[in-house]
Amino acid sequence: MAAKKKLKVFSLGGLDEIGKNMTVLEYGGDIMIIDCGVAFPQDDMLGIDLVIPDFTYLQKNKNKIRGIVLTHGHEDHIGSVPYFLRDFKTPIYGTRLTLGLVDNKLKEHNLSGVAELHCVSPNQQFKLGCFNVECIRTTHSIADSVAIAVKTPIGTVIHTGDFKIDYTPIQGEPIDLRRFAQLGTEGVLLFMCESTNVEQRGYTMSERTVGVIFEDIFEQSPNQRIMVATFSSNIHRIQQVINSAVKHQRKVAILGRSMVNAVATAGELGYLNIPDNVLIEVSEIKRYTDQEMVIITTGSQGEPMAALSRMASSEHRQIEIKPGDKIIVSASPIPGNEKTISRVINDLMRKGAEVVYEGLMDVHVSGHAKQEEIKLMHALIQPKFLLPVHGEYRHLKQHRDLAITMGMNKDNVFIMHNGEVLELTADSARVSTTVPSGQVLVDGLGVGDVGNVVLRDRKHLAQDGLMVVVAGICLDGGRCVILSGPDIISRGFVYVRESEDLIEEAKKVVTEALYTCDQKNITEWNYIRNVIKEDLKNFLWQKTKRNPMILPIIMEL
Repeated sequence: MAAKKKLKVFSLGGLDEIGKNMTVLEYGGDIMIIDCGVAFPQDDMLGIDLVIPDFTYLQKNKNKIRGIVLTHGHEDHIGSVPYFLRDFKTPIYGTRLTLGLVDNKLKEHNLSGVAELHCVSPNQQFKLGCFNVECIRTTHSIADSVAIAVKTPIGTVIHTGDFKIDYTPIQGEPIDLRRFAQLGTEGVLLFMCESTNVEQRGYTMSERTVGVIFEDIFEQSPNQRIMVATFSSNIHRIQQVINSAVKHQRKVAILGRSMVNAVATAGELGYLNIPDNVLIEVSEIKRYTDQEMVIITTGSQGEPMAALSRMASSEHRQIEIKPGDKIIVSASPIPGNEKTISRVINDLMRKGAEVVYEGLMDVHVSGHAKQEEIKLMHALIQPKFLLPVHGEYRHLKQHRDLAITMGMNKDNVFIMHNGEVLELTADSARVSTTVPSGQVLVDGLGVGDVGNVVLRDRKHLAQDGLMVVVAGICLDGGRCVILSGPDIISRGFVYVRESEDLIEEAKKVVTEALYTCDQKNITEWNYIRNVIKEDLKNFLWQKTKRNPMILPIIMEL
């Protein structure tokens, strides 16, 4: 008797980390993917631009992939799509705004027309192989967000995407709790629920509360130029800034490439309501007085190349911060960005600007559900099995504990890592095996060509500097005779002109190392280089307690 097929569920990103969200469902000969996002590099990833998932397993099973379904248009959910499409011809499903933002990314990567984009609406159902997929309306910090319900041959799987329960959204209808309740009544096999804010008690505030704060700030700043820094994808936040600007008869200028693209796309698709003659070009700002201007800009995370950071460091070509400017940083720091944001705020204040940020006023609300909202979703859905997603280990563990307090059997809740495979039948679930997963690093145009060894070398260079040793030798008749040098070039280790004695002593160490090789009749290139490297390394450590990268360059003359 043939073994029954099992549903396999695993993540290539988004477990035990923030970002890089990508979930895979596989049953028999069919695979569907939920989201395809990026993560931003950690501090020790020197020179890295983005981190994307490892697609190795999907490349080996390319013929099984039926489509990608996107929950919303944030970078940690759509950012890897252009890199994925370089190797795969896979249909992509998403709501109008999500696909509009994806199309922008594809144009930047010269992939326009390559992807097969399918626009779907909440409550719409469609087939991907054996999977019957339904999008369910949710609310988040970007418009057109949806959860995904998948009816598989063995039961229903629900993936929330990122969400919060906002009963008064800026645009559109509230989250469709009724549909979640219906699916819960019918029976849900597996619930994959986001965990980002699970440590925080209570409810996340409505996005409309930020609009009230903006209105108060505009009222209190009649003669000041106002700038607002926020995420370019936070269309609702941008709409509220524009609403206040219109009410106070101010013009609006948009700064930052991603912000300009997002505003243009959202405006074309009807997700931003901007009256005529409100938006102006950056070049026109000088034509208006401070009390007539609002500037919406990128840089809420302190990104070095973003517009706000360049203004703070006086490197922006068109805008200069003036004493009296009021700058609103309408975002909370992504973990790891706290220092860079603090530095930008300090620089702005030194220029005489008045900076309003989350620690001073409620100029930001999260787009992620807190404990009571997550508990409500659990109560409505009542799943047989739970897989917490979208969070570091502490978030996933807290989510598990929360589910247990609501009556779930602890054996039915799975804290997993990227690459671990959850195998399900209609009445059982277990972690069975693993698939290749991990981080693929994007550095400029290079994808995956920078690995741990290169990062280790970059870190070494950044911390300790470099010393290059150049010598010309003659290898003849078993001899190792110095014909020129040794010369030493130092970068990032010591300033040569102020350390001449140390450099001269280092040259003597190299000379003695080559003399030793001559005495022992050593003529093997690698061995000679290693002798120079070890002797010089020991000398420099003894003299400076530092360990620069040493590169011996030996030339045969």
